Amino acid sequence: MKKYFQFDALGTNYRKESMAGVTTFLAMAYILFVNPDLLSATGMDQGAIFTATALAAAVGTLIMGLLAKYPVALAPGMGLNAFFAFTVVIGWEIPWETALAGVLVSGLIFIVLTLTGVREKVINAIPANLKLAVGAGIGLFIAFIGFQNAGIIVNDDATLVSLGDLSAGPTLLAIFGIIVTVILLAANIKGGVFYGMIITAIVGMFFGQVPYPTSINDIIGPVPSLEPTFGQAFLHLGDVFTIQMLVVILTFLFVDFFDTAGTLVAVANKAGLMKDNKLPRAGKALFADSAATVVGATLGTSTTTSYVESTTGVSAGGRTGFASIVTAALFLLALVFSPLLGMVTSSVTAPALIIVGVLMCSALKEIEWDQFEVAVPAFLTVIAMPLAYSIATGIAMGFVFYPITMVVRGKAKEINPIMWGLFVIFILYFIFLAE
Repeated sequence: MKKYFQFDALGTNYRKESMAGVTTFLAMAYILFVNPDLLSATGMDQGAIFTATALAAAVGTLIMGLLAKYPVALAPGMGLNAFFAFTVVIGWEIPWETALAGVLVSGLIFIVLTLTGVREKVINAIPANLKLAVGAGIGLFIAFIGFQNAGIIVNDDATLVSLGDLSAGPTLLAIFGIIVTVILLAANIKGGVFYGMIITAIVGMFFGQVPYPTSINDIIGPVPSLEPTFGQAFLHLGDVFTIQMLVVILTFLFVDFFDTAGTLVAVANKAGLMKDNKLPRAGKALFADSAATVVGATLGTSTTTSYVESTTGVSAGGRTGFASIVTAALFLLALVFSPLLGMVTSSVTAPALIIVGVLMCSALKEIEWDQFEVAVPAFLTVIAMPLAYSIATGIAMGFVFYPITMVVRGKAKEINPIMWGLFVIFILYFIFLAE
């Protein structure tokens, strides 16, 4: 094992790698409860989503560790799960089974693009500023959902949205959770988001806002069945051949592209694994990511992608895929804690959504706001996601306005032909929605 992962060459050992694996798991364990909470809004079985989330994370992380040998963990991605639930299923009234089929198709396309080398061309065709805008916009969208789930922001017929009743019990608990999580992260506590959820849930029990466990069976129990969601994606593949589903698939694909590329580079840089500014075994890492999406869709969850929280494991000393194996094992172990789902209410998960949104918005500082032809499509991408309540609409607006502003500025030659193709697709997207 030491020879396979090159422990000596990378200056690591079993203890360091094991600690790194545990650290990464704690930093991203919140997804085990946040993902079922979000996706169950579509009518999907919460227990099945919990099992699918844990298994997709375990399988994807194991493939990454064994095949690509990177200390990178995977799980259903934040942002894409919100897009799946609130835009595709609830907003566009697409059955969740069909939405899962869209995730499956995007994963299969991802595998083909990775194996053929086309993936790099597609990513390079999209301007860096738009990629950054997409990430920041998703952050705002996730945070907005968190504020809604907390009851901090509510509907208002006169102004669309307004401040909620901050004296309500669930809202007060969520506000407490936000404060605690902010303190933990500001203190550089690894796994602060997860610990914040635990503390919030415990406090919620004392004040009667969260169900209190009365026996060990309320903490540890049998693994929930996958039967309600398993294989549904394959049964509904025939429903994806519409313009609307094409936009859905492209959105799944693009966001997964950006998440994966950014995460892999970030983790590799932090671990000192980059060679001549290139990522060794990049193809294997990308294959692991795309295969995890296919596995996740088959089991019954939204797009599975690489997690930037893996950098916490690298900070703890992780340098090889053995750390990923440890993380994968912990996701499997977590399967027996499904009864805790009943204690993780929206008030407990809302702070996690808001804080993850904050972290994703850090991309805003990298956008070239002083270039008007860049600022307009970037701004529209960012602002449209929360206001239109749709990640796809934000991407569409940015990708439509980018060629327009670039042409007017006399920079038509800088526009990649792929961007023109996307321009046409998203114009059709708006026409289709108008109908």
